[in-house]
Amino acid sequence: MAEQLNEKVALVTGAASGIGLATVKSLLEAGAKVVMADRDEAALGRLTTELGENAIPQVTDLLDPASCAAMVPEVLDKTGRIDILHCNAGTYIGGDLTETDPGTIDRMLNLNVNAVMKNVHAVIPHMSERGSGDIIVTCSVAGHFPVPWEPVYSGSKWAVTCFVQTMRRQLNKQGIRVGQVSPGPVISALLADWPEENLRKAKESGSLIEPEEVADAVMYMLTRPRNVTIRDMIVLPTNFDI
Repeated sequence: MAEQLNEKVALVTGAASGIGLATVKSLLEAGAKVVMADRDEAALGRLTTELGENAIPQVTDLLDPASCAAMVPEVLDKTGRIDILHCNAGTYIGGDLTETDPGTIDRMLNLNVNAVMKNVHAVIPHMSERGSGDIIVTCSVAGHFPVPWEPVYSGSKWAVTCFVQTMRRQLNKQGIRVGQVSPGPVISALLADWPEENLRKAKESGSLIEPEEVADAVMYMLTRPRNVTIRDMIVLPTNFDI
């Protein structure tokens, strides 16, 4: 029997576009109150006005250590609790390692890995005290397969896969479920950094999915009975060949 999300409070990072925004909309439709965390203040203002009073803006730059550390306490001040944390914010680097500069590598690892660990670290005391919670991380099929044309991105997502699987074991006895959704290529701004030839082939072959299809997977994970954890859901375009 599906669990209801009415009146639950969710915090979604990278919430102003793509998978994050699609998930926000699905959560709102399910009756949840959603804190939309993103660094784009203008987009948050516009979106929260459009989405209604249950969409709450949270301006956070996860690459800024102080802003990242302040996010969970600020959200708790606004809402009083966090039932769901969806660590969705991330970035992408494609191409050979030799084509990537060290600063870009740092930025990717800080956002895709370090910020996730920090956000989870920050929310654990609150969820543990309440004896309940859901933590979902947006990973990637690249976290399951060593994709040769994106070694930095794939490496960051392998790190996420390991982190999620270890944290699930640490937290499951405290009533906290931890899992990840691992999509294949999603039509979003991240694909702007894909090698042009790979992107062209993917579009021509129908090897891309919409953000809403990933949000559907997240909602399935969140609405399972509490005795069920979906540790990882891989969501692929049917024609994706990897």
